[in-house]
Amino acid sequence: MILLGSCAAWSLITAAAHQGRPEGVLLAVLAVAAGYAAGRISGSLLPVAAPAAGAVVGGALPLVLPGLSPGARYTVPLGHAGATAAVLALATGAACCAAWSARRPAARIGLRLLAAGIALTGAATGSAAGCAAGAAVLLCSLAASATPCRGAGIAGLALAAAAPAAAVWAAGADALPAGLTGALRSRFTESRLGLWREAARLAGHDTLLGVGPGRFGEFAAAGPPGAPAGGGPHSAPLQQAAEQGLIGVLLLVAVHGWILHALWRSPRSTPVALTAGAALTAVAVLAAVGNALSFTTVTAGAGLLAGWATARPWTGDGTEP
Repeated sequence: MILLGSCAAWSLITAAAHQGRPEGVLLAVLAVAAGYAAGRISGSLLPVAAPAAGAVVGGALPLVLPGLSPGARYTVPLGHAGATAAVLALATGAACCAAWSARRPAARIGLRLLAAGIALTGAATGSAAGCAAGAAVLLCSLAASATPCRGAGIAGLALAAAAPAAAVWAAGADALPAGLTGALRSRFTESRLGLWREAARLAGHDTLLGVGPGRFGEFAAAGPPGAPAGGGPHSAPLQQAAEQGLIGVLLLVAVHGWILHALWRSPRSTPVALTAGAALTAVAVLAAVGNALSFTTVTAGAGLLAGWATARPWTGDGTEP
């Protein structure tokens, strides 16, 4: 709660310094906090039913609401700006967490089939990234039972989240070798790379405070063809650096690190903790190269999953299970 409060306070400070618009950041912080609280409570009372219900809802959202992104559809390669892919990854993780929490073999098999179906929903909605993210979470969940040390698994997930963020940051600063830059250009549009460069340039303009929350579009000179310049650089770390400076980036990293630490200390089983960590890492990767964290559905879902995976099951007599 201290970290989330610091994120909210810093957005207000940088907004006051540069006449920014902190509403988006405050809404994201509120969504994470509310989702985490709801996940802790429901996960304590219903350790299987709560994540299973969340998985069903999350898997159905891309079908019921195909326009998770109200703006232009950036289909290379993130579908609806990464929101669909992130929701599917979270829903797959919730189904796998419910499967590991279930005691009956039949329930476990059914929940794993549900997770596989959610991953395949990405193909049905045209989100290749959603299908890949869901499949990766499912595979990581199946491999979690063979992980001898929870700490090693959490450390591996931290590295998996840091690597793409570092690559995007280096691409924005034009610090990557030509071969890697060409590989990124083949996967992303040139306008996306241009946005990353603009974010890196703005981050260097005011390293401490940035240009103010919500003001990236006012200063950026590059944007996707046919799309408004206002949005963001389609990279959460670079957006934090450009709009809220170095401290904003450190706070974002600290929140992710705290979630991984909470999973490491979670009273739930190691497969549950590592499965949730894999799903949240998938969201972090999508946020590093897209604008997944700009959607309340994603931030609230991430908080819910973290709450379910760290909740202590209630026994009714005040003793630990």
